[in-house]
Amino acid sequence: MNPDITFSLGETGSVVQLLLIITVLSLAPAILVLMTSFTRIVVVLSFVRNALGTQQLPPTQVIIGLSLFLTYFVMAPTFTQLNAEALQPYMANEITQEQAFENAEQPLRNFMFHQTREKDLELFVSMAKIERPQTYSDIPTHVLIPSFVISELKTAFQMGFAIFIPFMIIDMIVASTLMSMGMMMMPPMMISLPFKIILFVLVDGWSLVVKSLVTSFY
Repeated sequence: MNPDITFSLGETGSVVQLLLIITVLSLAPAILVLMTSFTRIVVVLSFVRNALGTQQLPPTQVIIGLSLFLTYFVMAPTFTQLNAEALQPYMANEITQEQAFENAEQPLRNFMFHQTREKDLELFVSMAKIERPQTYSDIPTHVLIPSFVISELKTAFQMGFAIFIPFMIIDMIVASTLMSMGMMMMPPMMISLPFKIILFVLVDGWSLVVKSLVTSFY
């Protein structure tokens, strides 16, 4: 004879809260990638590696690791505000879980609004078929996030294009020189790669790229 299994209302609420917490934790990587500065940084750093033509140098792990720490550097004020207004009050039982989520969402929304183009916001507002918002608070988060992501991708590709130009010029000069010397069988990359690396080192390329990335968020 099977024993009766009953759940009290409090136990059911605790289970629901646990499921919500697990869901948030499972979405944490997507939140980090799509709601912070990580997307722009990792795309631009990948452009640098491709422009240099160094194949897998720096390794992907180094690119992602540097992107994570630069993201933490850029997002530090936002994370500090989130901790002060949402995490610490919730842990001290001063606010409810719902209020904590609302307080945590607001700093991230403010950051994303500062980096999002109005044209991209208008695109997703029109596709969502919602009423024309009067203020930023009228824009739902599910509309803001994709708008922010495509804005970040556009900015990253613009920066990547600017990074590619000097290296492309070196490739063209080397290729033209080899053709004029009749050395058509020699791969231009073999000659241009050392020149691109030494140029990048001489101008302190990594410092310039990182500085441009960080200042682009302010």
